[in-house]
Amino acid sequence: MRRAFATAAAVLLPLGLAGGPAVAAPHGTPSSTTAKVISTQSAVNPERQAPRGPQDVCNFTKRRPPLQRGSSGSAVRQAQCYLNEAIDAGLRVDGIFGRDTRRATRAFQQCARIFADGTIGAQTWSFLSFWANAPGRPFC
Repeated sequence: MRRAFATAAAVLLPLGLAGGPAVAAPHGTPSSTTAKVISTQSAVNPERQAPRGPQDVCNFTKRRPPLQRGSSGSAVRQAQCYLNEAIDAGLRVDGIFGRDTRRATRAFQQCARIFADGTIGAQTWSFLSFWANAPGRPFC
């Protein structure tokens, strides 16, 4: 276990401190013959990035601004889609945060056991995103 931790630290520590490529070698071997360069190019070049997990079930926007009654736009459509997926809210995905969206938001917050004020802030976005994309939905 100690060797695995030391090897991981040898790889990750230089990346975090130097900000550039890191060279790692297995314990007990000459680094000149078995060195493996870990490139940070994938952070710069999006074409080389590894997949980050399953696709999001709702693809209206990546933005997560605070939302409340009267809000509108693609972020509201994203929230409405998430609410439909997470708790089968039956909302029309129209991008208008009205009475029905507020009611569904409160129902979701109560089901998730988070502060139920009917507005969508950082905590609610986090729970919505997770629940909407989780297998076995709807939950409530």
